[in-house]
Amino acid sequence: MRIPFISKPKPFVPHLRFEGVIGGGGRFSRGLSLAAVEPSLARAFKSGKAAAVAISINSPGGSPVQSRLIHDRIRALADEKKLPVLVFCEDLAASGGYMLALAGDEIYADVSSIVGSIGVVGASFGAHEAIAKLGVERRVYTAGKNKVRLDPFRPETEDDRAFVTRIQSAIHAGFIELVKARREGKLDAQTELFEGDVWTGQEAVGLGVIDGIGHARAVLRERFGDQVRIKDVPTAKTPLVKRLMGGGADAVVAALEERLAYARFGL
Repeated sequence: MRIPFISKPKPFVPHLRFEGVIGGGGRFSRGLSLAAVEPSLARAFKSGKAAAVAISINSPGGSPVQSRLIHDRIRALADEKKLPVLVFCEDLAASGGYMLALAGDEIYADVSSIVGSIGVVGASFGAHEAIAKLGVERRVYTAGKNKVRLDPFRPETEDDRAFVTRIQSAIHAGFIELVKARREGKLDAQTELFEGDVWTGQEAVGLGVIDGIGHARAVLRERFGDQVRIKDVPTAKTPLVKRLMGGGADAVVAALEERLAYARFGL
């Protein structure tokens, strides 16, 4: 009796792409959030035949809460499905973008990728002198003396600065703790890594911030063979043109803010 030839199934790797500013999202934003990426994550980890899950990241960061939520969801799914996660930093994986990268069991980047920014930043402006010169009287009514803390239309106080420092320090400490936990035994102990600096991919390898230099397709082919099937799992987002046309001035401002977030890193 002739036994039919049964070919060995090709390795299969779902591939997600996380791109843009990390935030709650909204009418004029394609911001990455857990709610936005959850369906794609569920699809990527659903297949029991996958050899791994690959994630490409291009993000300047954003909300520390949404960054941590996405990170934790990736790790929970990886542990549940017993699947390794390989992360590939593209142009930029900074601040919250690097926090997303930490969800990977292995992290790769291009030699010229910008990686790191393990810190916390906040920005505002002070316009109290400008409105005074214009003869504008601002009226704000509150219950609770701190409801107008950091109001840009009043002078900044020592209490305001102490408040910001306390909040940022707590968030920064949590970020540092996560980096140390996820990169345990890999970080360069001789270099200060937690002051908000960024590095090229080549530098990041030497510091232990990432594991190696490589692009998604090449690394996956090397790891799982030339016949590996890489299936892109789309993440829902609104095209920039549609956002600009549908949102008027608010949409333009949102798009400019996103552009400025990348420009901080020279991109």
